Amino acid sequence: MKHLLLLAAASASLAGCMSTADGGQTSMGRGMAAGDLTPEDRMNYVRLAGASDLFEIQSSQLALSRGQRAETRQYAQMLVTHHTQTTQATMAAARAAGMNPPPPMLLPMQQQMLDQLRRASVANFDRVYMTQQIPAHEMALTLHNNYAANGDTPSLRATAATALPLVRQHLDEARRMRGMM
Repeated sequence: MKHLLLLAAASASLAGCMSTADGGQTSMGRGMAAGDLTPEDRMNYVRLAGASDLFEIQSSQLALSRGQRAETRQYAQMLVTHHTQTTQATMAAARAAGMNPPPPMLLPMQQQMLDQLRRASVANFDRVYMTQQIPAHEMALTLHNNYAANGDTPSLRATAATALPLVRQHLDEARRMRGMM
């Protein structure tokens, strides 16, 4: 658990270092200081929402193949389905707002968590996966909640608001399942 908390703290510093496809640094627009995971500008929101969804999809795809408990695999399938839908909705809203959204990319912290999950033993896989889902969904909840309330683009604010009930459901279920392990 300490490792996950350190990773979460590291993500705050690393988020300010996201780079663009051409190797430059992203601008930390209005409402987003270096290390802030609660942007109010549309470009940074789209990037962070995409990274969040991508982590959920990739970690859950691993859980579908390596998860030992049927309940873990059912949860993972739900996440793949829901986060694929939220990615599509976010990208569509971004395009409707005149953006050319970049393809989702993991933050360094998320890549580290995914690597940790890949290294998990068979016996520990479900526990590691469910433990990671809690801070990942807490961060997603904060991201979407903040943007829904304060974001600079109405179509993306609506998309963020639509994602909130799903993220809450995923977080509640992750906490429940982790408590049973």
